[in-house]
Amino acid sequence: MILTGKQKNYLRGLAHSLSPIVTIGNKGLTEPVLAEIEAALDHHELLKIKLPSNDKAEKVVLMASITASTNAEPVQLIGRVGVIYRAASTPKLVLPSI
Repeated sequence: MILTGKQKNYLRGLAHSLSPIVTIGNKGLTEPVLAEIEAALDHHELLKIKLPSNDKAEKVVLMASITASTNAEPVQLIGRVGVIYRAASTPKLVLPSI
C-alpha cells in the first residue's frame, strides 16, 4: 500500500496528538524492539516512534529499515520522532480516498 499526499496529511493530523509508543535506544533496531513495533502496529495502526539522536541520514535509514521489516508505510520524520502506518486486518482508521 502506498499512501497518497492527502492520506499522509490526514495521518499527520491524527498523529499530532499521539505520544511515542516505542523508543529505540542506542543499541538500535533489535529483535525485541521490532516485536514491540509489530504488536503496537497491530493494536494502533498509526504509531509514533522515538529514534536515537543520530544524524538525519542515519534516522532515514533506520525508518526505512523499520518500514521494510514491518510492511508499514512511512508518514513523517521530524527530529527524533518518526510516524508509521499499517492498516490492520480490520481497519480502525478510515483514510480519505484519492
